[in-house]
Amino acid sequence: MTTTQNNKTMHIILWVLQGLFAAMFLMAGLTKLFQPIEAMAESMPWVLDVPEGLVRFIGISEFLGGIGLVLPSLLRIKPALSVWASVGLATVMVFAAIFHASRGEFPAIGANALFIVFLGLIVWGRSKKAPIAAK
Repeated sequence: MTTTQNNKTMHIILWVLQGLFAAMFLMAGLTKLFQPIEAMAESMPWVLDVPEGLVRFIGISEFLGGIGLVLPSLLRIKPALSVWASVGLATVMVFAAIFHASRGEFPAIGANALFIVFLGLIVWGRSKKAPIAAK
């Protein structure tokens, strides 16, 4: 495979990851922002154990992070912001893993770790391997 083909393949892989994670974090963020706490508690019991303001703040962080994963790269206006959105969401996942560990919810940590790895791949890919040039 040539360098050009490798670069194109990496761009495609990164776009797929950015799109999937953006959709996931947008959906999770909107849920935490607008769904009543009691309804969220059916699938996420931890929301009953933390202040509602924290749940809503996490929702805002996830929603904005989801937008940040794709919009700057898509519009090619300060595409490095997509890298920083990935860093921010990975940080949210680190704190989520710590929170789940403190509650003894060890199976949830596996998903957090997987998300951290893929978000790290986006950070590396968009900053080193296949960056998007600004307009």
